[in-house]
Amino acid sequence: MSSEPSSEPGFRPHRIVVLAMDGLLPFELGIPHRIFGRPRDAEGRRLYEVVTCSVRPPGPVSTDSDFDIMVPNGPEILATADTVIVPASYEFGPVYDEGVLTPELAAALAHIRPGTRLASICTGVYVLAAAGYLDGRPATTHWIDAERLQRLFPKIKVDPDVLYVDDGDVLTSAGVAAGVDLCLHMLRRDHGTAVANAVARRTVVPPHREGGQAQYIQRPVPEPQLATTTAARAWALDRLHEPIQLRDMAEQESMSVRTFTRRFREEVGISPGQWLTQQRVERARHLLESSDLSVDQVARDAGFGTAQSMRQHLQAALGVTPTSYRRTFRAGAEAGAGVIARVPSGT
Repeated sequence: MSSEPSSEPGFRPHRIVVLAMDGLLPFELGIPHRIFGRPRDAEGRRLYEVVTCSVRPPGPVSTDSDFDIMVPNGPEILATADTVIVPASYEFGPVYDEGVLTPELAAALAHIRPGTRLASICTGVYVLAAAGYLDGRPATTHWIDAERLQRLFPKIKVDPDVLYVDDGDVLTSAGVAAGVDLCLHMLRRDHGTAVANAVARRTVVPPHREGGQAQYIQRPVPEPQLATTTAARAWALDRLHEPIQLRDMAEQESMSVRTFTRRFREEVGISPGQWLTQQRVERARHLLESSDLSVDQVARDAGFGTAQSMRQHLQAALGVTPTSYRRTFRAGAEAGAGVIARVPSGT
């Protein structure tokens, strides 16, 4: 699915090329189209153009289901990409078995221009790894494949526990739904939280799951007879601007601090303190993007108390200061589509 081209001089949507390979998983192939195919700027222009290509001339590509898909573009279109995304496949052959590219795949990847942003979903990471794009870099994949990926590519720093890894111009995700998280993260990095949250609402998914959140939680859904921490989280979100203690959240569920902390980790995958910091960072990002409040006022409204505290937390989470973050997205709004905020890993 590609967007209609704009006739306005100087305007060009960010082009994302999705590389479809035999044995692909239709769900994961559709993620980039669903997330990046929707956003528009204030003038109604699409922010992205999403196209699909094969390693062969246009034609059918097999899936892991009982149907093939017709791919309209050959590998030469990779040369036009601003971002290339490689979804998962069950038929990577020597790429998966031996860690080497087939001649056909190597020729296709040779079309990619230097400086193009690269991303993979699930086992798509094997393609990036075999091509050498991940040497010396952190990466992740589906937790089932993480140990194997590390053995096959010892130069990669594989993190088996996270949902996605952002290493600047190369991003990797765990499997299935983590691909949605990665694409929303990229959208948020490019155009801010308001745009990403709007797409998340239309897609009926959580607007943000931090990349460092565990991808495999021992008990993701509490047993019915057990109390949950949902009310405490809702209570906290309504008063992020106030000091919130762990015991205050535990009291909302009539639990001891110890029980509440354990239950919270079981449901959310991170500690209450980490979760609160994430929510406050998200609140600060939204206010910096969408309001003219001073940095001091944003810090107070987001619950950081002081501008210095907020600066430290944003620097740790995003690699930028509040002023730089606001300037980036104000500039992006003035310039239109195609602005890419280069955020270091750890976002």
